[in-house]
Parts: sequence; C-alpha cells; structure tokens
Amino acid sequence: MTKKRKKPVSRKTQPKSRWLRAFILFLLKLSLVGLVIAGVGLIYLDAQLREKFEGKRWAIPAKVYARPLELYAGLEISQEAFKAELQGLGYKLTQRADRPGSAVWGKGRVELYTRGFNFPEGSEPSRNITLRFDGDSLVSMTDKNAGSLALARLEPILIGGIYPGDNEDRELVRLADVPALLPEALVAVEDRDFYEHFGISLKGIARAMWVNVRAGRFVQGGSTLTQQLVKNFYLTSERSLARKLLELPMAMLLELHYSKEEILEAYLNEVYLGQDGARAIHGFAQGAIFYFGRPLAELDTHQLALMAGLIKGPSYYDPRRHPERALERRNLVLKLLADQGFISSSEFRSAQAQPLEVVAKGSRHKGAYPAYLDIVKRQLRKEYREEDLNSEGVRIFTGLDPIVHNHAAKALESQLNELQKRYGARADKLQGSVVVTDPQTGELLALVGDRDARFAGFNRALDAYRPIGSLVKPPLYLSALESGYTLISPLQDRSLKLQQPDGSVWEPQNFDGKPKGEVPLYEALSRSYNLSTAHLGLELGVDKVIDMLGRLGVEKPIDPFPSLFLGALALSPVEVAQIYQTIAANGFKMPLRAIRRVTDANNAELSRYPFKLEQIADPGAVHLLHYALQAVAREGTARSLYQQLPANLNVSGKTGTSDQQRDSWFAGFTGNRLAVVWVGRDDNRSLPFTGSGGALKVWTELMRLENPEPYITLKPESVEYQWVDPSGNLLTEPQCSGARSVPFIRGTEPTQRLTCSGQLRSQSQADGDLLDWFKGWFR
Repeated sequence: MTKKRKKPVSRKTQPKSRWLRAFILFLLKLSLVGLVIAGVGLIYLDAQLREKFEGKRWAIPAKVYARPLELYAGLEISQEAFKAELQGLGYKLTQRADRPGSAVWGKGRVELYTRGFNFPEGSEPSRNITLRFDGDSLVSMTDKNAGSLALARLEPILIGGIYPGDNEDRELVRLADVPALLPEALVAVEDRDFYEHFGISLKGIARAMWVNVRAGRFVQGGSTLTQQLVKNFYLTSERSLARKLLELPMAMLLELHYSKEEILEAYLNEVYLGQDGARAIHGFAQGAIFYFGRPLAELDTHQLALMAGLIKGPSYYDPRRHPERALERRNLVLKLLADQGFISSSEFRSAQAQPLEVVAKGSRHKGAYPAYLDIVKRQLRKEYREEDLNSEGVRIFTGLDPIVHNHAAKALESQLNELQKRYGARADKLQGSVVVTDPQTGELLALVGDRDARFAGFNRALDAYRPIGSLVKPPLYLSALESGYTLISPLQDRSLKLQQPDGSVWEPQNFDGKPKGEVPLYEALSRSYNLSTAHLGLELGVDKVIDMLGRLGVEKPIDPFPSLFLGALALSPVEVAQIYQTIAANGFKMPLRAIRRVTDANNAELSRYPFKLEQIADPGAVHLLHYALQAVAREGTARSLYQQLPANLNVSGKTGTSDQQRDSWFAGFTGNRLAVVWVGRDDNRSLPFTGSGGALKVWTELMRLENPEPYITLKPESVEYQWVDPSGNLLTEPQCSGARSVPFIRGTEPTQRLTCSGQLRSQSQADGDLLDWFKGWFR
C-alpha cells in the first residue's frame, strides 16, 4: 500500500502563523500587565478612598455667636424687641408651643419652647416657659414643669463664620438626628434601589446610555446616591466618560467597606444645595438654616420635600429666584412620597397647600454683622492659625448684642437720610459709623462700619482714621485737673498766634470767630472754646497731653505739635471709644473686648477673654471731668439731646468737628451705654453741619431707641461739692444769684467767699460768723 505523502507547508503560510502566535502571546502579556496595573491602581484607589472617608472628611468653618439673651424678671426689654430676637433665632410663631423652636404670641404674654444649648460653662436645657411683659419690662417667667423660674437663657444667634479656602459652609449632622422623612425623600427622588444595589445601578446605566445615544452627547449619568457621593466627595462635576468610568469602581469600593447608613449620612452632609454669594451651601443642616432660618430637625414635610428636590439643580430650582419652578419641583417630590407610601393622602394634600416659606436673604442674622465679625477675626488671627480657624469647627462666643446693633444701624441710616433731605446736594454721599460699648465692662455691644450695616466692605469703625476735632479736649482738660486746675479756674480765651517749627503760623479761632475773654474751665470745655483750650494746652505742655492720651488708650505715636490741642489727631471710631471708655469707667482702663471665649468643636475651652482693668487716672480728677462733660449736654454744644431724651439721663459727652468741617463726631455715655458716632464723606469734602448738627443726632436717636439707664455719679472720698460764683472763682451761698454747686478735690476750693450782698470775705471769717451764729442759739 502506497503511503499518502503529506502536502508540504507553504513557505508563505509559516511566517504568517508565527506572526499570529506572537501577536496573541503579546496580547496575553499586555493583558496580564494591564491586569496587574489595574489591580495595583485599584488597591491604591481603595486605600485613598478609605483614608479620606475614615479621616477628616470636611473642613468645618468656625462659628461666631452673639451673646445669649438672659431672661429674668425685671429685664428691660420690650415684647417687640423680644420678638425680633426670636425671629433672629428662627423660632416659629404658632398656635401651640409644643416643640422646641416654637412660640405662641399674645398681648403681654409669650409661651415659648426653647431649644436649649450646650454652652462652654454647661448645658442650658430645653424648656417650655411662659413670659409676661408689662410695657418695656419682663415681669415674670414660669416653667411648665418646674413653676416659677428665676433665670433662663436663649441659645445665642449665629452671626457668621470663618470659612475655608473653598468657601464651603456646612453644619454636620448625624443620620439619627435628621427627620425620618428626609432619607426616605432622598431615596424616593434620587435612587429608589439604594438599599438593593451594590453602588451602581445597571438599569440606570442602561437608561442613561440610551438617552446619551439619542442625544448624540453625554447628558445623563444614571448615578446612584453612592455615585453622587463619590462625584461630589472625591471627584469633580465634569461631564466626561473618564470621570464616569472612574466613578463606577469607586462607588462599588465604597459600598464594599461601608454600610448604607454611613454612606447616606455622608451624603446628607456633602450634597451641594445652593450659593450664598461666594459661599457654597453644603449639607442639609446648613441648607435648612440658609433657606428656612431654622434647624433641620424642626422642618415640616413640605420644607423637607423642597430641599430634597433642590438636589437636581440648586440654581435652576432656587426658590428665591425661581419660586414657580421650586414649587412645581417640591410638589413632584411630595407626590413621589405619597405614591411610594411614605406620607398619607391627607399629609400630601396638606403639604402641597403650603407656601414655600423660604426666608428672605436680608432677614437672616448670619452675615448681618460684617463690621463686628471683622474685629473678631482680627483679634483671633493674632492668636490662631488661619487653617485652625477655618477648618476645625471652633466656636467663638462674642459680646455682640443684636438688639443694640439693630438700634445703632437704624439710627445711623435714618438720621443720614434726614440730613440728606435737609441739606440736599451739600450732604450727598454721607457715610458714618457707630461703636457701642458697655461702659461698666468694656464689652463691644455693636459695631457699624457703613450706613448700610450689612455691607461687607470698607469698615469705617476700624479703618477710617479721621481728625477727631474737639473730642481730644476731655483728655487735655483731665490732664489739667490732675495738675491742680479746678473746674472754675479762669482761662484766657484770647487771640493767639504761634509760629510752628516749619515756619508756618498757627492761629486758632473759636467757632464763631470771637474771643470770650476770661472764662471758667468747665465753661471752656462745655462750650468747646478753642482759644482757651489752646492757651491751657500751652500752659500744660504738649507732652503732658500726649501722655494722657496714651494712658487713656491711644497706642499710636502722636506728633508733638500744638495743633493737637484742637484735634489734629487722626483716630478710628474704635480708638476714640477706647479713650471714652476709660473716662466713663472713672479712670479705669478697660481694653475693649469683642470675644468672651473660644472653644473647640467638642466644647473644650481654648481661650477666655476676661474682664480686665487698670487705674490710670485720679478718680477725683475724672469725677470733675464728668461734671464738665455733663455740662456739655446740659448747657453746652450738645444741649439739643435733651429735647428727645429724659432729663434724668445725666449724659456725659463731647461734640467734635474737624478742621474745615470735614468730620462730625459725638462721643457720650450714660449708665450702661457708651457710643461713639462719626459722620462724614469718604472724599473728605466739607459738611454743612458740625458735630452737634450731625453725629449728635445719630447718637440721640440711638439712645432714644435704647432707653438706657441714667448715669449715677459716685463721689470719690477726695471730692467735695461747694457753692461757688464761677465768674469770680469764689465761694458763695446757694441762694445767691448765679451760684453753682461744683465739685472740688479737697484743698483746691477757693479760699474767699462772696456774700449775696456782694461782700468779699475770707473763708475763716465766714466760718467765724457761722460759729457766732451757732453760739447765739444757746445764750
């Protein structure tokens, strides 16, 4: 049998077969390398994902709080002012105060369910209390569970924050603390299969692919809640295939390591819900404050539905700019909740009938105090690193009083408007600032840096350095009183020319251009005579005046020129307030303080700013100065204030007008309020009014709104009052014409007495006559 010969392999086929085998082998090797690289990449990705999720997830802004309102019987507060406080805290006025954050309003009566607050010194419990008002006073408090209540504190108003570089603002919340309906709404609207899938939804991906193919571009992603969290937390919002492909394994890895509850809680805190200027609103807790001015736990069904609906497009469905769209979107969410059985038909109809109830941006207290926040930040940055302030969630408790601030802002705006109406074009573009302190403690209660108190730009209260005019006179006169002058020491109010070191001639004038001759010291100050003040300053010496200004609180270098005596010294309103704070405190220097204390996110105290004082001036001399400053208000340049304020207020103060009438000032104090007001123009043009015609009007309106306590003088032991004839620097009798009761430091009173009949006698003669008269009764 013949063997069949094998067909020889073609030379052309052999190379082709070898090439194919080599190519397949190369692909296998390449795939293996790719798998190794992908595996390594996946391991690295997993490590990065876990590190961030389990570490510090977010930079938490510092929170700045106002003072907490302390409630007690006898507190001077009107029912309307109390309502403004509650509105700032986001309390809801209802028919029943049956949950925290609610209040029932009645005539002379308020039923209130407080929220409670974790203060650094201890927790304030939530209480259901009834308050009764009579006029402008709180007369009684009753706790529903404990009876009569002596003291209660409301939670402090959140007035602002210090934000990280990305300007993200958020308030962290635990899943256990959110309303139960919110997670249900998220699942109903964003991801119905959330509790079934493993991070990605194949149905969602298929649906998105079909939509994208039909559109011819990338328009939909089919993302689950987990994928949305990955995109927002780890990646970017870029619509690209590369980002989407990276998102898929990360979502699955996240689901592999963490529970659905942990993922949902992270989503609640990460989700973007809108924009407040440059500040991004993240998380539902912050969104609740931003849109409704209330904590998340207090929101109703229709409000929760609106926020759940915003996720799809915070800008497109912005309820402030597009209320119709927002309402339609909210109602759609409510329908989904009803269809899926999360709310009943009756709850659906009730919620659908509700308005949006979004608070206006300008009505919120957060961001309403930019000037005050400015001084808080400046003080903090001296002691803390920027990254600690804007990322560690520290809490800053301040002395800001929102009620006082509101009065200061209203007074400034209303009076500037009145001045512009009165003077027309000559008073256009007026600006101003107001600083209010507690003269008993040195605490800053309010700071307004612009006629628009919400304007977060140039802060005139801190940064407008303007000549203070006659506000410099009280320190000069205090120096004289410490040097042995009395309130009735005669001063020469005569023309004066003085050649300066630069060759120029300094020739001061009184406001009316007329010399007054010889005048008693208190009158020279109360009527703000320039000539007598200049003569007195030259007698004292410029160094003494500079020393007194430094002791009162001026820290900057001062040029030693005689023009200083009449106010050629540029200070900010806050610096002026420090001077007058020391004067008001009877010569005890109290550094102005805005911050009470700072704690970390867990309420552990980091810094405390206690009350400090140092005696820098003789109390007797300061008492005499107070007398002269009260004369300013009673009979001098500020006497118009008593046309609107009660006569028993005993205001001490001083008007100030700078050269060429460019600045209008008033600084004054009562028993519990000190305020400095500046009015002027940023272009430094002259004003059609003086200190008494501008700043004093703002100050008077502020005190009318505040209704402060009268100033009650405590006489030092070194001071005694005598009846005098000021025109002659003589003692006299109370019944004599022109007699005036004036304080003296013992040993400085006049030694001669003028009788009512005009006879001049020594004090020893008068004492002898008194002794003879007394002996006559026993003869």
